[in-house]
Amino acid sequence: MSDSIAVKLSASVSSVIALVCLTWWLSYNPTARLATHIPGMDNRPTESEASKLRAAEADQVRIGEFLETYASTQPPALRGEWPRFRGSKFNNISTEPVRLASTWSEQGPKQLWSVALGEGHAAPAVADGRVYVLDYDEQNKGDALRCFSLADGSELWRRWYRVRVKRNHGYSRTIPAVADGYVVTIGPRCHVMCVDVESAELKWGIDLEKELGTETPLWYTGQCPLIDDSIAVIASGGNALLLGVELATGTIAWQTPNPKGYQMSHSSVMPATLFGKRMYIYCAKGGIVGVSAEEVDRGELLWESPLWNPSVMAPSPVILPDGRIFVTGGYGAGSALLQVTEKNGGYAVDELMKYKPDGGMASEQQTPIFYQNHFFAILPKDAGVLRKQLVCYASDDITTPVWTSGTTNRFGLGPYLIADGKMFVLDDDGVLTMLEVSTTAFKPLAQAKVMDGTDAWGPMALAGGRLLLRDAHKMICLDISAPSS
Repeated sequence: MSDSIAVKLSASVSSVIALVCLTWWLSYNPTARLATHIPGMDNRPTESEASKLRAAEADQVRIGEFLETYASTQPPALRGEWPRFRGSKFNNISTEPVRLASTWSEQGPKQLWSVALGEGHAAPAVADGRVYVLDYDEQNKGDALRCFSLADGSELWRRWYRVRVKRNHGYSRTIPAVADGYVVTIGPRCHVMCVDVESAELKWGIDLEKELGTETPLWYTGQCPLIDDSIAVIASGGNALLLGVELATGTIAWQTPNPKGYQMSHSSVMPATLFGKRMYIYCAKGGIVGVSAEEVDRGELLWESPLWNPSVMAPSPVILPDGRIFVTGGYGAGSALLQVTEKNGGYAVDELMKYKPDGGMASEQQTPIFYQNHFFAILPKDAGVLRKQLVCYASDDITTPVWTSGTTNRFGLGPYLIADGKMFVLDDDGVLTMLEVSTTAFKPLAQAKVMDGTDAWGPMALAGGRLLLRDAHKMICLDISAPSS
């Protein structure tokens, strides 16, 4: 009897428990403790923030990240070099003993090779039989330091990194510097890279925008790096006016303070010796400056002046032995002649003259050549009746030309250099002109169309009788040496 009651009681308890559980289950709201949040309140980024994060990730630059090699053998070590912007002596004058031809056939000099390049104006440096160009790879969206054989144009290797650059009169601009077993480059958006010349090993890189607060110029970086005493000298603007970086380690050896906030221009730093003092001279946005290049006080600001401060400038300063400095720029800037003097243990800067583009010696893009106490250049498009003509001015009268090339010989924004008593000038359309270097008259020797010539503005390079030229899309190598006797 008791067992029967126990069974019935157990069944009743089980029924009650089951009923309670069923009631709880039916009444339970699983979302009762969930809080309703608007987007952004659940620790997720908003769409705007997510977009910025994606952009930042895409814009993250790993300088020198990739290496591609194409040849296992070393190129022939041909004679001659053009190791930096404006050549070995920073003056666009070759002093190599190679004799050059004085005339050409109608087809022009023999083309030895050609290579396709990304759209731009970056020009080559040459050393030890190698040609270095900081190209922009439009397909992979990256700056690419490309190394070619001077002998045949074959590509040996390329060291590159991804960086987003919008087309703006092409992409690339600058010329590498080669010295002491290293090659240094500056990309369109201020990325500095140092690479071993033979192995292509990445040594170091600096993002000037992010690390030094540099403001990239309007048409990207036009400044070409300078190597001096195993130091890469860069005019960064931003947190430092100039800085020196050890080639071997990437350590910043010195910085020039920048309290006045000078900014990077399209111009390049030029080394000079004035009054027995080695210095770096630079046309910044904000003014022209002289910084010590001596070991004892390297990086110290020696002098500065606001007397030359156009909004846009590409040509570099031309320094004369007597302390005069010729500066020029495009877009209406004209030119100025400044005088640096020693004064009271320091330096003073005075303006000797200043004029508009039609007032005398001027240049829009290329840096004029100073040779035999005369200036040679192509006048800018706003120079009046002499626009785009090749001209020669005596250094003691830069407002009256000694000679001009005439209205039938206009050259646009093209480059030029001097070698073996001759001057070589490339016009916008790819026509190469050779003339005798004369301080009395325009004396053309030969002329030929050698390139298609779309925006053929990149500076020339000459090494061992081989002339390297480029237009917006292609680089060619011409043999301009004299025939062997």
